[in-house]
Amino acid sequence: MRVVIDDNSGFCFGVVRAIGEAEAALQRVADVSSLGDIVHNRVEVQRLETLGLRTITHDDIASVKGRTMLIRAHGEPPRTYRLAEELNIDIIDATCPVVARLQRRVREAYAKMSAEGGCVVLLGKRGHAEVVGLTGQVNDDVIVVEGEADLDVVNFDKPIYFLSQTTQSIELFNYLGEQIRRRSSCVESVTIDDTICRRVAGREPLLAEFAQSVDVVIFVSGRKSSNGRVLCNVCRGANERCYMVEDESELDRTWFEGVESVGICGATSTPRWLMEQVAEAIEEMSNVK
Repeated sequence: MRVVIDDNSGFCFGVVRAIGEAEAALQRVADVSSLGDIVHNRVEVQRLETLGLRTITHDDIASVKGRTMLIRAHGEPPRTYRLAEELNIDIIDATCPVVARLQRRVREAYAKMSAEGGCVVLLGKRGHAEVVGLTGQVNDDVIVVEGEADLDVVNFDKPIYFLSQTTQSIELFNYLGEQIRRRSSCVESVTIDDTICRRVAGREPLLAEFAQSVDVVIFVSGRKSSNGRVLCNVCRGANERCYMVEDESELDRTWFEGVESVGICGATSTPRWLMEQVAEAIEEMSNVK
């Protein structure tokens, strides 16, 4: 049985940068806290915790008073920075540059819609860290939609500015954009601003091609990863024999019976070393050394 790892999978630039910032900070100071999981991958978070990184929630920020706190790639709303300043917390800002640019776009879109009496609509997963950071740029005065049904709350008689969380599906964004234009009473007042990260979205056709090239696909991803769910569905659409696992302990030997080839791929939050670990476990199952 042939086991191959997809070279186009693994950490995106923003995640690589955030983890690098964390590792560098841990060499300088012994106590560094990440506000939320630095990456939506349980195994990688555990690795960093062994180096001394502590994961905290927003409720714990006061406990970091006078110490060091890392803002992960997903970004944070302005209120988090204000609170950190009040508590004399040293901020390491690892917000992904793509997300930071989108935060500015949200503020600009909101200013434009406020002047025109319109609204900002954002395609994104409610409660996701990036979305919380984006809507928080404008005091949460944004309509967040996850699918077509959510458009029912939009007032189509007013101007609309439509953007997206960086890791959403291009296909879904384009479809919802078409529906917004169709339902708007004045299509000229609709702005469709595609803010999906192409470093992530560009992986979709490559992943589909990879999934079709093997008999079975093992998609390695943390279950908290929004990007992981999107990309896994891309793989499953190309190959129905696609299984998501967080690590090698979740592998099922029956998936590989009578199989000639297995492809290992993952989300932008999946480290290469973990995919290699999963590949080695599959090879051991099939007695391939």
